[in-house]
Amino acid sequence: MPATTENIITVRNLVKRFGSFVANDHLTFEVKKGEIFGFLGANGAGKTTTIKILCGLSYPTSGELSIAGFDIYTQREKVKKNIGYMSQRFSLYDDLTVYENIRFYGGIYGLGKKEIDSRAHALMQRLGFETSRNKLIRDIPLGWKQKLAFSVAIVHNPKIVFLDEPTGGVDPITRRQFWDMIFEAAHDGITVFVTTHYMDEAEYCDRVSIMTDGRIAALDTPDNLKRQFNAPSMNDVFVKLARREEKPI
Repeated sequence: MPATTENIITVRNLVKRFGSFVANDHLTFEVKKGEIFGFLGANGAGKTTTIKILCGLSYPTSGELSIAGFDIYTQREKVKKNIGYMSQRFSLYDDLTVYENIRFYGGIYGLGKKEIDSRAHALMQRLGFETSRNKLIRDIPLGWKQKLAFSVAIVHNPKIVFLDEPTGGVDPITRRQFWDMIFEAAHDGITVFVTTHYMDEAEYCDRVSIMTDGRIAALDTPDNLKRQFNAPSMNDVFVKLARREEKPI
């Protein structure tokens, strides 16, 4: 757990409705500065909807939200400048080269040309991408894409990075390497808010929230959750919660 007790994300009674459907049902939680916070749940539980709201990409129906010290309703642009975001489905442009993607996102995040060039060089050197600088994204392996997408999401040194199922579809070795990058970012002071379908990855988080049907069903450290549910693994915790929440036909 991070040593700080300072909240960098505060959510109070977040509600998001789409017509009569309630995607987020009065969510309340905090994320500490420098924490790796896991946000888990089955498909349709409301995870991605929550992340889009926290990133300023969607408006909540109601609730109080503070991200990196900024109000999500009145300071959305300031929120966006202090966060990074990586989606499993769309993070890089396939028809741009490795360097062009870094330059493009560096510009979006407000970096100057010299700063972009400096950070792009350091990034490609760290990832071993020097010889792939001019390769189109469509021509590099998925695991490389995911590592690059994460690095691009934090190229501007944000206070928080949101990762929406970042390791989907990659092999176990690449997943482990990706988590090494997450640990490094957290060590450098970046708060990591991550969703995942892999319950073994929940073990790597400082704290974990598990959503069911738009609500937070459990929130604690992985060890405490396993004790609470008398479960040997986070996968077993998840299964027990899912069964508890099942509605009789």
